[in-house]
Amino acid sequence: MSTPNKLPNTLVEVVRHFADLDVANQLMASVRWPEGVTCPYCEGTEHSFISTRRTWACKGCKKRFTVKVGTVMEDSPIGLDKWIVAMWLLADCKNGISSHEVARHLGISQKSAWFLMHRIRLAMQRGTWEQFEGHVEADETYIGGKAKNMHSKQRKLKIKGTGAIGKAVVMGMLRRTQGKVKSEVQVKVIKNNRKGTVQGELRAHVAPGSQIYTDALASYNGLNADYVHQTIDHAVCYAIGKVHTNGIENFWCLLDRSIDGTYVSVDPDHLPKYVDEQAFRFNEREFSPRERFLKAAQGVTGKRLTWEELVYRAESNKPRRGGGKRKPS
Repeated sequence: MSTPNKLPNTLVEVVRHFADLDVANQLMASVRWPEGVTCPYCEGTEHSFISTRRTWACKGCKKRFTVKVGTVMEDSPIGLDKWIVAMWLLADCKNGISSHEVARHLGISQKSAWFLMHRIRLAMQRGTWEQFEGHVEADETYIGGKAKNMHSKQRKLKIKGTGAIGKAVVMGMLRRTQGKVKSEVQVKVIKNNRKGTVQGELRAHVAPGSQIYTDALASYNGLNADYVHQTIDHAVCYAIGKVHTNGIENFWCLLDRSIDGTYVSVDPDHLPKYVDEQAFRFNEREFSPRERFLKAAQGVTGKRLTWEELVYRAESNKPRRGGGKRKPS
């Protein structure tokens, strides 16, 4: 039986090792139920295993279940051997990997690969965050099409000013390295960069009394009552001793490479998922590919994402993507 401690270390070994669906099933079962298999319907521990179907039969509620039930993989016809490879790729590729490339590697359609990857991104999301303490950098970035690349008609509709106008705003907070604890980020797509929105996020995720470093954006003014707030004016310089935002700027570079270089075009409705994906890889960067894969695999339980939830807008029931538009990456 495959256990997390005996996992392969390279992608080639992963593909070879988990080509056997029985081995793949055993791995996911050991990751999901480290204390023993539990029925996802009634939480019963009395069951029998039907090896020919890789299915358990609960003796309590009499229902049958597989390792996929109650996870992001539920109702997926794609085999666990391909799920495991996809998780490994998404957790390990520094700049992400497009659904077109995953589709070619796994021998599935691009639509299936796109759906599969969004479900893995959901597994990568961290449910709750502890408040940051100590030295914290805060900054925001703006994601959207460049005016020079737009058709003149689109430019007139979308570009109403400079900077953040017409773009999605992503706010990030980075707790600097403290002793043996490496730096960590919390990132979120916010509705605007106004004072109330920005400071609301800071107060929710950074403990009072912490030292906060920001740029000279006016939205950060007024934090001194609860924090030790220091600013750096990027029009003058980028660092004065410990006063800088270079750490979070480094994360923005990684995010830009994944979105501009790998995914190319990201629907604003899906942007939070891509941001969470990059934050996952950044926060787990000190671990080996095997450990990052296990972290993603452990997050599949208790989460569900259907095609309808992903593709249709809840308020209008209209498709996110119209016919003729470029396929997502």
